[in-house]
Amino acid sequence: MTLNVLFSAPPQRWDAFRAPLNQALQEAGIEADLRTDHPPEKVDYIVHAPNGGLSDFTPFTRAKAVLSLWAGVEDIVANPTLKIPLTRMVDSGLAEGMVEWVSGHVLRHHLGMDAHICRKDARWDPVVPPLARHRRVGMLGLGELGTACARALAGLNFNVSGWSRRPRQVEGITCLHGKAGLEEILSHSEIIVLLLPLTPATENLLDERRLALLPRGGVIINPGRGALIDDKALLAALDSGQVAHATLDVFRTEPLPPEHPFWTHPQVTVTPHIASETRAETASRVVAENIRRAEAGEPLLFLVDRAAGY
Repeated sequence: MTLNVLFSAPPQRWDAFRAPLNQALQEAGIEADLRTDHPPEKVDYIVHAPNGGLSDFTPFTRAKAVLSLWAGVEDIVANPTLKIPLTRMVDSGLAEGMVEWVSGHVLRHHLGMDAHICRKDARWDPVVPPLARHRRVGMLGLGELGTACARALAGLNFNVSGWSRRPRQVEGITCLHGKAGLEEILSHSEIIVLLLPLTPATENLLDERRLALLPRGGVIINPGRGALIDDKALLAALDSGQVAHATLDVFRTEPLPPEHPFWTHPQVTVTPHIASETRAETASRVVAENIRRAEAGEPLLFLVDRAAGY
C-alpha cells in the first residue's frame, strides 16, 4: 500500500528535503507518495514545520501522526485541532551543529577572545585565562541537545554542571534538578548555557531575581528559546555589570526587530537563529524511521508529552 505523506514546510525546506526524504523512505522499505499538496482527507502522515502555514489539522481525518522537523514544539503542542500523536525532531546533525556552536561561544568567552580581536590601541595586555578545568559552566537543560553539549564541554575539561526539571544522570556531569538545584547552579556558574524547551514552567526562567544569583560578571549563552529570559531584566543586569555579556541566538520575535536594544548593546552578541539547523540528510532518516515504526505498530521515537509541553 502506498502511503500519502504531506510535506508542510516553507518552499526552501521542500527543495532541501525532497530527494533525501524520498531516499530515506525507500531505504526504510516504505512505499510513499511524498507531496506538498495532498488532499487533507487522503493524508496518512504529516511532515511539519510550524512556519509552513498549516495550523488547522481538523481536515486530516485519516492522518496517523504529525512528525515535526523542529526540536522545539511550543508553536504546535497546544493546538486544539491536533488530536493525533506528535513527534519532535532529534537527530545527529542537529546535535552536532549545536555542540559546535555552543562549544565555540563558550571558548570565546572563556578565552576572552573579544578583547584580543577588538583591541586597536596597541596596548600589550597579556591577561592569561584560567584553564578550562577552573571555569564553571552551567547547562540549563539536559535533553538530547543539552546533554550532548555538556559532554562536549566536559571533554574540553570545563567544570560542567547540568540542571533539569526532573532528576537526570549524565556520566561526568554534576546533575542538579528542581528549584533548589536551579538556584545552586546559577550561583556558581560563570558561564550559563540555556537549552531548555519553552513551556509555561520555563518562560522567563531567568528573571531579575535569578539573574542576581549569578556570580558578578557572568556570561549567558542562549541557543534555546528567546522567552526563557526576561529581556528587560537581562538588559538591566548587563547595564549594571551583573552580567558581563550575553550571546543570544533566539528571541521572542524573529527576526529580531531592528529597534530592539539587543542590536546596539555593547555587551550583547546577536546571531540570527543559526546555532543549529535541521539537516535534511539526517532528519529524513528520523522521519522515515518513525513512519516505519507507526506502520509496524512500534512506539514512535521522540513522542511529545502534551502535558509537559515537549
